[in-house]
Amino acid sequence: MSGLAKRIVALPSLSATEALAAGIAAMARAGDCILLEGPLGAGKTAFARAFLRAAADDPALEVPSPSFTLVQSYETKIGLVFHYDLWRLDGSASLTELDWEDALDAIVLVEWPDRLGNLRPETALTIQFETGDGDVREAALTGWDGRLPASFSSWPGLSGPPIPAPAATGGPDNTPDKPGQGPDGGAAAA
Repeated sequence: MSGLAKRIVALPSLSATEALAAGIAAMARAGDCILLEGPLGAGKTAFARAFLRAAADDPALEVPSPSFTLVQSYETKIGLVFHYDLWRLDGSASLTELDWEDALDAIVLVEWPDRLGNLRPETALTIQFETGDGDVREAALTGWDGRLPASFSSWPGLSGPPIPAPAATGGPDNTPDKPGQGPDGGAAAA
């Protein structure tokens, strides 16, 4: 993912997460893969539910977490969408049984994409969710260069100026380190 622009969006509430999901759903098309990363409780499933409800144009759509079934599929107004939750997978070997290759012709949402290993699509949109105090979240979007806006402040439900991504400091995965942290995630040297 090195070289791709990163856009950071403040998500001060669940409604902001839902607004971001609706905006991304409006841009999604067959063949797109959206990878949802972050710790437990960071907003991955909330984003996926809002994305699917927006894609189906049905705010009451029941969207159970696929944690136990591993994958759910939905016929939506924007096309077929597969929602994978790979939390329980040990690696990518089991994806063959879950129709991974066929799903890539549709729109794919993946929670816990680290389990994809070498099956991770290079053209995917990656959304890294981080938690803050209370309901406050932040989403860092990487990928879909040329398709994402420079600022999300004009999107309904998202306001305020974009949060600039920190300058790259040459971390081990070529992504910027968090302010105040060294490349290993520990405190930065003074």
